[in-house]
Order: sequence, then C-alpha cells, then structure tokens
Amino acid sequence: MTSTAPSPRPPARLAGLDGMRAIAVLLVVVYHLFPPAVLPGGFVGVDVFFVISGFLITSLLLREHISTGRVALGHFWQRRARRLVPALAVVVAVCSALAWIVGGDVLVDLDDQVLGAATFSYNWVSVAGGGGYFAAATPELFRNFWSLAVEEQFYVLWPLIFPLFLLLPRARARTAAAFALAAASAVWMGVVVAGGGDVTRAYFGTDTHAFGLLLGVGLAFLLAPLLRVTDAAPAALVATTSDGARGPHWRTVPGGAPLAAARPRWVDSRVARRVTGAAGVLALAGLVALAMVPQTASTATFPGALLAASLLSAIAIVAGVWPGSWFGRAIDVRPMRWIGDRSYGIYLWHWPLLVLAVAAFAPDATVATAPVWIGLGVLAATAAASALSLRYVETPVRRHGFRASMRMLATRLQGGPGARLRTVGVALSGALVLAGAGAAIAVSPDETSAEAAVEAGRAALEKALREAPAPIAPTPSATDTATPAATDITGDQISAVGDSVMLASAGGLVERLPGIDVDAEVSRSMWAAPEIVDDLDATGRLRPYVVVALGTNGAVDPSTLEQLADTVGPKRNLVLVNAYAPRDWIPGVNAELAAFAEDHRNVIVADWSGAIAPHEDLLAADRIHPGAAGGRIFADTVAAAVDEIADERREYAAARADRLAEILSADLTP
Repeated sequence: MTSTAPSPRPPARLAGLDGMRAIAVLLVVVYHLFPPAVLPGGFVGVDVFFVISGFLITSLLLREHISTGRVALGHFWQRRARRLVPALAVVVAVCSALAWIVGGDVLVDLDDQVLGAATFSYNWVSVAGGGGYFAAATPELFRNFWSLAVEEQFYVLWPLIFPLFLLLPRARARTAAAFALAAASAVWMGVVVAGGGDVTRAYFGTDTHAFGLLLGVGLAFLLAPLLRVTDAAPAALVATTSDGARGPHWRTVPGGAPLAAARPRWVDSRVARRVTGAAGVLALAGLVALAMVPQTASTATFPGALLAASLLSAIAIVAGVWPGSWFGRAIDVRPMRWIGDRSYGIYLWHWPLLVLAVAAFAPDATVATAPVWIGLGVLAATAAASALSLRYVETPVRRHGFRASMRMLATRLQGGPGARLRTVGVALSGALVLAGAGAAIAVSPDETSAEAAVEAGRAALEKALREAPAPIAPTPSATDTATPAATDITGDQISAVGDSVMLASAGGLVERLPGIDVDAEVSRSMWAAPEIVDDLDATGRLRPYVVVALGTNGAVDPSTLEQLADTVGPKRNLVLVNAYAPRDWIPGVNAELAAFAEDHRNVIVADWSGAIAPHEDLLAADRIHPGAAGGRIFADTVAAAVDEIADERREYAAARADRLAEILSADLTP
C-alpha cells in the first residue's frame, strides 16, 4: 500500500546526526591530542564527517526542490557561507595572532595557509607546497583545514550537478550513480597509492577522497522515501535567474508537481527498528575498532580503512534516521548533542591550539609526542573557544546574516554606558587580533628552522667541494701494521655517512676537518649504512676512519651494526655518532651503540648527545638539527672521537710491538 496524503516537511533535525557528528569529532580530537596509544587510526573520523555532509546537504537540496520546485543556488551558497565562514575567520585571525606572539616554526608558510583557507583550496595548496597530514613534525598551523576545503568544494560543485541527477527517472538510478562515483573515487585513491604516489596527495585530493561525500549523496537519494522526502515527477530542468538575493536557481518546468510520499508498512515495524538499531550499534563498534588500528602507507588504509569507515558511517546514519529509531535518540543524548552542535568549532580550534601549545609550552616535543597535560589543556581551551564562537559569532550570523549582525553590533554603541564599553572593547580586541594576524602573515618564513639549518649545511658542503675537492686517501691494506699518531689524523682520512643532522653540521665538519668526505641525506636510518659504506668501499672512496651518524630516524638493530662493522673491516676504524632528538627510540639507540662499541676494539662512540644537551639553544625549533654553532660542536665531537680511537690504535700497536720484541728477545736468549 502507498499513502496519498500530502508529503509533510521532514524534521528540522534528523535523529542521530548530532550524535554522529560528536563521534566523528571525538575520534579526530583524541587522535590528535592524545597520540599514539589511544586511537592511532582516529583520523577516520574525517570520513564520518564526509558521509554526514554528503547525506545532509543532498537531503536539504531535495527538501527545497520538493517545497519550491527549484533550488536557489545563491540562497544555498549564502547559507553555507553564513554557516562556515564566521567561525573559520575567527580561528584564522586569533590563531595567526597567537602564532605571531609564539614565533618560530609555527609561522612557516602561514601566508599560503591563510590563502588556502580563504579560497577553500587548502588541500591543493598543501599538496602543492609539499605539506603532509601524517608528517607530525611539520608545524603546519592550519593543516586540519584540508578536509574543510574538500567539503567546501563539494558545496560549490554539488548543487550545480544535483539537477543532472534529478533527470534520472528513479531514485534507484540516482542512488546507483552516486555509489558508482564513490566507488570510482575509492579505486582512484588506491591506484594513486599502489602506484607509488604520495599518500598525502591521495588523502588530500578532492578527486581521490570524495567517496565519503558521494556515499552520503547516494544515501540521501536512497532514504528519501523513508524520510518523506520525495522528488518531482520526471521533468526537464532549466536554469533560470530570479531577482532579489536568491540569485540563480533550478526549477522544474510544468508537469513536475511534487508527488506524495510512499513508504511500505514494514518500515515502521518493530522488527525493522530493532534490526536497524542493532546494525547502528555494530557500525559504531566497527568505527571504534577501525580507529584503534594504526595507519599504514598502503591500500589497506588508503582507501581500505577509510572506505570501511565511510560504509560503517552510512549504516549508522540509516539506523539513526530510520523512522521511530531508538538508536538515533540514544546517540543524541544531551552531552553528545552539545558536542555535535559545536563539532565544527571543535574541529577548527583543536589542531591550531595544539600546535601553538606545543611550541609555547613543550618545545622539546612534537604534536605527535605532546605530553598528556598539553592535550588536556588544549581540550579544555577548545571546548571553551568553540562554545564562545557558537554563541557570539556563529549563531548571530547564521540567524541574521553578516550585514545585519554588524548593524546590531553598531546599534549597541547607542545603548547605555555598559553596552558601549563592551562594544568598544570587542572592537579594539578585534583590531588587535587582526593587526597581530597581519603581522604574522607578513613575517611568515618559507621554511622551518630545521630546513634552513639543513640547507645551510648542504650549501657549505657544496662550496667546500667546489673550492677544494678532497683527495681520496689510500685505504689501509691487509699488511698495514702502523697507525699514525693522533696529530696526523686529518679530514682526508675520514669518510662520513649520515642523515640530516650530519648534513646540517656539514659546515662545521668541513671547517674543522678539511678534506673530509661527507655523504649525508635527509631521512636516512641505520638500515642504509651497510650498503652505502659497501658502495664507498667498492669505488675506492672508503677511508681509514669511517664516521656513521644514522641514529635519529629509527631504532638500531645489532645485526645491522655487525654488517656495517664487517664492511668497514678490522684495518679501519668505525666512529658511531649517537643521537639527540625528542623521540622515544633515542635512548634505546644510544644504548645499543654504546654496547656495540664496547664489544668491538676498532669501534668508538662519538657522544653527540652528551655534547649538545647543555646547548639546546643551538638547535633548530625541532630540537634535532643544529645551526652553525651547533654544527661546530658536532664536528668537535667527531674529531675528538677520531683522535681518541687513533690514540687507542696507536697504543695497541705499540703494545703489540713491545710484546713481540719481548717474545723475540726471549727466544734469542741462550
């Protein structure tokens, strides 16, 4: 049976969506503020937001089309601007001003970031600039705005495409078309990742990460009859222009009167409600389980886990909005609705505040290693900021518009002394914030202090090679028995292999040890050392003293060190430089290097960690890479270790010679 009663307007708030927003933002916030143990895969909360947005926006467009026979594009975009722009503008202005006060690396590329936020293109600006969502050490202040850009691009494009979907004769066809496009987007993400492409490009791309939004679109078409949101009878669609504020809109030509809603009786049955409710609970459990799985740079996560999270979100939305659903009411309890109402502001504020708090109060940490007290403080500040933003910024503009809100503020100047004082205070505070934000943008550097240190070291190394190419010193042969005195050790007897720390110190090395052969690159780990040293040996470039500084970027395996020592050989000397960085694996690395040197006669540790610890001010903001003065300390540490092992070898050789002389003397004695 079908109903012929007029189709009522759908409810202003669909059950369960506030709860789903709360769940989505909690997953993301916990992932960012309390890494990595709690929810290492909590970034899937963004995909929950995408599905909700696609579903809700399409439902709104369908509702407007049923009520008026058209979609007023200007009015739609105006509502979106009122909803999104005020909070976004406040966050950008306030956090930029705070960044100017904090200073340092939080200002890096701030001008490009603000441009990306203002033009709804942050994801593409970040991709073009080489920014990475999962590069936790990069202090990109507004990195979380990438997902807002994807949604904002959807809000611009989807209303233009929506009328084409209405040309399809049935809701099933529209649903199938949306789901097919979602599948294509997910496959495209997998192709980009599997082809060795940048995971950040796949994750940030609107084309590769549109599947959640498109799943929401298909879901809205699929559920329209259940929610009493039905479409017009098949009819041609024409673009028109209306006068007034509405601007361009789409309308149906004659013959497209709204039809009555039709819903089978079984939809309202107790069994259907129980089944959908149980499905919703299982979907939420699945989302939490996904959030507990760490991400990998493979198709298992991109798009695997993200697509799974989108599908589970779709199931939970169905369970929430199902007519008479208990599940929707259950997750829309008051605390969850409070969070859901403020989820947009919470998402906007939490990441910039975290970056600023780490830079200001825990400079030895990164956002990925921030102490719990930082996370708790940022959480409290985020809750307060988002609540104030909703009450005093977002709600007035959403209700009255931009110009009316400004007029209301101006009229308060004509009120009593108290109202005038508060208004003037707000205006002055806003002016100071804008001035601070402008100053921050004006002084925004293009690279971090660590990047600057590394590039300075690279330039110093290239200059030294141009001015005085280092000769290749002969390597010791199997018959060599003499070891030069410590004062004879010069740079042309040293081969140095390292990571970005050594590269940043290259200026100090070539100054302290002229002629040294430095082979250093960014992001190397100890796993690469045996192959690099073997290549140097094969090409005749491996010198008597081999310095290896590769402990910063990961744990050290004893078997790798043994392989390295075998390649260096017993006739050469191996200097292992220990590491200094705010990383949890550093103590283990340094202990492993010390233990290995203790067990091998021709191996010594250069104590970079102990040398630089009292001079952290000579490191970049990441507390890893040395500047020019720090690079000289690195070079002095290496030189001292080389001298020490040379002395030890000389003393060992002298002791062996004395012992041999004693043996020969004893044999010759009658």
